[in-house]
Amino acid sequence: MNLKEIKLQPELEKAILDLGFSEFTEIQEKCIPAIQAGKDIIGVSHTGSGKTAAFGFPSLEKVTQGKGIQLLVLVPTRELCNQVAKEFHKFTKYKKLLTVEVYGGVSINPQIDGLRRADVVVGTPGRVLDHLERRTIDFSKVKVLVLDEADKMFEMGFIDDVKDIISKVNKDRQTLLFSATMSQEVQDITRNYMKAPEKIKMQTYVDKSKLIQHYYDVDSRDKFAMAVHVLKKELSGLALVFCATRHMTDSLARNLNKQGIKAQPLHGGLTQNRRQAVLEDFHKGRLDVLVASDVAARGLDIKNVGLVLNYDLPKTSQDYVHRIGRTARAGSDGKVVSLLAPQDHDNFRRVLEDRALMVHKEKLPEFEKVEFTRGESRGRSFGGGRGGFGGGRSTGGGRSGFGGRSEGRPAYGGNREDRYSRSSGSGDRPRFGSSRGGFGRNNRSDDRRGGSSFEDK
Repeated sequence: MNLKEIKLQPELEKAILDLGFSEFTEIQEKCIPAIQAGKDIIGVSHTGSGKTAAFGFPSLEKVTQGKGIQLLVLVPTRELCNQVAKEFHKFTKYKKLLTVEVYGGVSINPQIDGLRRADVVVGTPGRVLDHLERRTIDFSKVKVLVLDEADKMFEMGFIDDVKDIISKVNKDRQTLLFSATMSQEVQDITRNYMKAPEKIKMQTYVDKSKLIQHYYDVDSRDKFAMAVHVLKKELSGLALVFCATRHMTDSLARNLNKQGIKAQPLHGGLTQNRRQAVLEDFHKGRLDVLVASDVAARGLDIKNVGLVLNYDLPKTSQDYVHRIGRTARAGSDGKVVSLLAPQDHDNFRRVLEDRALMVHKEKLPEFEKVEFTRGESRGRSFGGGRGGFGGGRSTGGGRSGFGGRSEGRPAYGGNREDRYSRSSGSGDRPRFGSSRGGFGRNNRSDDRRGGSSFEDK
């Protein structure tokens, strides 16, 4: 839809022109008028559809400078918190509203100072609750509440925290919920905390006609060598590689660099400054490959990705769609390659339960056998023996993607990766499990299930 067909405040329209918008996306076209009309909205939309602008512009219209916190956006990860806040800063270039980011893993004091003057808050549930308990945040004047990436937020164990926060928000608010899937928890929120919501469902923003989806059956011991072959053959821009665990993310990135491929890991175990530096390097083209976990990459606005490589297969078709949504956007060509070792087939069968996915098997090409060297880990791992790269035992009991046994329950929780690790000591107390008590109510980590200080928010 042409920009002139939807009217916004002059200050916001001027910002849109500065940002180079030429037309609204489908979700923006449908959501903006409904939000302007004061309706509660359920937006079912995948990554890349333009939903931040869809809820951002009409919500920011309702905010008046200096009248307290009038817009609250809850997000699951601190990267998404940074991203939404940065977009809001651009949107309000001429309206001059103060947007404050609220997330854990950093000092709470600057946030307290900012909240005294805030018009808009973008935050993660755990740290927002910290502020509520300290009485350093006031939601009595909130006009619009946005729950962004709601399904991921609840999957990470934040359902009780979100309910607590909603109970402290002005009852006369407008509520906007955006989610890729309608899980039971999402339905519970829409049923109990929203007023006659209008459901707006988008198709995946990926252009499937321009998206090639392939998979290769590989032996466990050849998985890394095949990954190197695919990246060197297919790399014509930026590539995003997904792994199941943070340990594998680190190990794979390190080994790719040894093969002359500029790669960096992105996962919850990194400090906030390090994560931001990695993303900046990736956005500016100083990296060829970003090796990421699902939780760390969820919700990030990563453009110009020409290749998505599934080194480890996701457990659900929804997660697969989120991954492939990073490429073939806005008319660009894209390619998805999945590497299936024997231990990946159960996950792949679950992915293919979505009949709309067309993933084609490719004949295994000839490729150079290269060594995957053991990483800096506890115990024996990736060292030959049975299964090629993982003959011995490493940090636990779960099966790894390389044969033998690798990261399992104790430290990193196998495929659950970013949810069960202990706090790394940045000031947030560890919490184990999603029960209300946990191991401390104050200054909590936003990783609701695990208490790791990175929070993956």
